[in-house]
Amino acid sequence: MSVVDLNGLGAIDGGALSAGGAFLEATVRTATPLALAAMGECVSERAGVINIGLEGSIIAGALGGTVAAGVVGVGGGFVAGALAGLAVAAVFALFTVRLRADQIITGTAITLFALGLTGTLYRSLFGTSGVALSTPTAGAVTIPGLSQLPLVGAALFAQPLVTYLTMVLAPLLAWWLMRTHSGLAVRAVGEYPEAAVVAGIAPRRVQALAVLFAGAMAGLAGATLVLAQAGTFVEGMSAGRGFIAIAIVVLGRWKPLGVAAAALLFGAANSLQTLFQSMGWSGVPYQAFLALPYLLTLLVLAGASGRAAAPAALGKR
Repeated sequence: MSVVDLNGLGAIDGGALSAGGAFLEATVRTATPLALAAMGECVSERAGVINIGLEGSIIAGALGGTVAAGVVGVGGGFVAGALAGLAVAAVFALFTVRLRADQIITGTAITLFALGLTGTLYRSLFGTSGVALSTPTAGAVTIPGLSQLPLVGAALFAQPLVTYLTMVLAPLLAWWLMRTHSGLAVRAVGEYPEAAVVAGIAPRRVQALAVLFAGAMAGLAGATLVLAQAGTFVEGMSAGRGFIAIAIVVLGRWKPLGVAAAALLFGAANSLQTLFQSMGWSGVPYQAFLALPYLLTLLVLAGASGRAAAPAALGKR
């Protein structure tokens, strides 16, 4: 083989590595808010509560992060986003845990209410012109040396701090659920609520705390959408991510590490639809590419991922 051929082959390989690295980077970035929301939902479902209002917490966190970031900076925006998501979850917990209302109906109502309320508040605060791209954003924090690794460098070691937090949080939650008394209490309430009562555990208090944690994580996910990705708020920008997060929990078998891996799968599906659109495939409507993450959600919820053993008390009164 000639030198010219070798050089050409090197250029092709370099281009493939570059494309692969960009795809992995987009996958991790897209998966971050999904993983945050899904890990919170994982704790809630392990306690026996399906937080269908997760979508409402995400959109509330997105608006809360937008408003606060313009006043106190990016860090304050993330905190405000988490608090906004927690506030929405508190309403859900009041009705479902305290008043024992139906989880599905209550969560759906709260989601619709949050979507409408955030849209109204956004227009009231920023007018018809909106915030455009004036919202401060979190830049990537590069880890020297590691970020230069081929293929995975930028994807794993040149991300915003919230992505690194997500990477650390998954194994911490897995350890907490399996190795601590409080984690055991959450699992006991979700699996054997009667035995939990006998052991002196208050199921309603545990469930309320689990729902609040899920709401805070979803709010942080919403803030991440604005402050680490889009750089602006758009009405309805949660775009079904709350329901996708619930599907991710199922695919991850209600285990934090499995949930994190499943979030990467959904992130890859979302990145693929962007890649396919950029390739300009003729004859294929772009809506077909946009539907990829949601099609995957339907397949997971329909049981395409195989039989999954949900917590015994999940969704029960």
